[in-house]
Amino acid sequence: MTATTAASSAYIVAALLFVLSLAGLSRHETAKAGNAYGMAGMAVALVATIGLAARDGDALTVGLIVVAMVLGAAIGIWRARIVEMTGMPELIALLHSFVGLAAVLVGWNGYLSVEGAPAAEAEVLDLPVGIHSAEVAIGVFIGAVTFTGSIVAFLKLSGRIRSNPLVLPGKNALNVGALVAFAVLTVVFVVSPGLAVLSGLTLLALALGWHLVASIGGGDMPVVVSMLNSYSGWAAAASGFLLDNDLLIITGALVGSSGAYLSYIMCQAMNRSFLSVIAGGFGNEGSTAASGDVEGEHTETTAEEVAQLLRDADSVVITPGYGMAVAHAQAAVADLTRTLTDKGVQVRFGIHPVAGRLPGHMNVLLAEAKVPYDVVLEMDEINDDLAKTDVVLVIGANDTVNPAAAEDPASPIAGMPVLHVWEAESVVVFKRSMSTGYAGVQNPLFFRSNTRMLFGDARERVEDILRAL
Repeated sequence: MTATTAASSAYIVAALLFVLSLAGLSRHETAKAGNAYGMAGMAVALVATIGLAARDGDALTVGLIVVAMVLGAAIGIWRARIVEMTGMPELIALLHSFVGLAAVLVGWNGYLSVEGAPAAEAEVLDLPVGIHSAEVAIGVFIGAVTFTGSIVAFLKLSGRIRSNPLVLPGKNALNVGALVAFAVLTVVFVVSPGLAVLSGLTLLALALGWHLVASIGGGDMPVVVSMLNSYSGWAAAASGFLLDNDLLIITGALVGSSGAYLSYIMCQAMNRSFLSVIAGGFGNEGSTAASGDVEGEHTETTAEEVAQLLRDADSVVITPGYGMAVAHAQAAVADLTRTLTDKGVQVRFGIHPVAGRLPGHMNVLLAEAKVPYDVVLEMDEINDDLAKTDVVLVIGANDTVNPAAAEDPASPIAGMPVLHVWEAESVVVFKRSMSTGYAGVQNPLFFRSNTRMLFGDARERVEDILRAL
């Protein structure tokens, strides 16, 4: 078997492992196995790539690959060991930016090796130069959009810039104009490849990526992370075409298509238009009219009163949000779940599709705390039961339980499906203050007659309730 054939066979095995990884990650019970499949597939791919480099006898190339792997592994292990779950969304956004930047660099290298190289030094291609030029232009464009878009997402998620959307005059026209300009520059570049054209196309894509994500409000950032995941996949696929690497093409297509489908599912959950997500124009309706004004009188409660409320309850639903992650309250919440279950109380969790700042954020936290999978239900599974629930504990959630979305047509988040926690007999909201959520929209739930506010650190308050029980 030749080295090329062996590498191709290894790439097929790696691609199959990546497919198994995606399948495994779709369910709580198989998520760990799915993660293992993904790591195994990447290991096979790296070994095959090193084998191909070694076949050519280029010691320098092999050495550079090994050094890059060691450095990347060291940084990855370091970040994985210290990153908190609250920092995972912005870390993932930053990782997406690396994929985009890599696609830009691969595209520029492809141009400098072929179209921009002297005739005597240009690489020999197995395809027409025009097709290669189109691959360069498309790869650079997708990569640059992903790069700057992911940087903006990182800055918003980490709180380094405001989460409010950037609203420029005629922003939709700007986005459409940028896409038209990209098409024109691509045609020009294919007909007559040149450094100036590729530079202009790169700058255009960098500006468009920045504007697309900057125009999206903070409350919709979970969808943005999913969307950028899709973009990074297509950027990797574009790099695969330029590098003539089948595995990169397959893997990029898998990530791109699965990320696009996840974005579509989340858009449905938030009552957003999928096409408007792609255009970067959604989110304004849910963020620009933000209001922090108090709309009524709220009623405070104590941990002891909540404990008594739970003792008298037959059914309890817990709806967690980003605040639970910030407070590291998941372990205490798991202990509370076990304590109430032992006392004969039915305890379930209601998870909104965009709870937290990352798809599946709350599910991961609860799984980490050993909460049984069968009591963790999605919004559509739990919503009809909330009206028959004795007590709902809202722990660190805000926008995902806002009744204005369902009852106020003039609300900035009108039409977004939310958990109807206000229909329960009693609601206890765990919050540090009366501030608005990440979307910046005031929550009328806080002022309902059946709502009690329990202020303070969520983990400390849950532990106080456990002691009282």
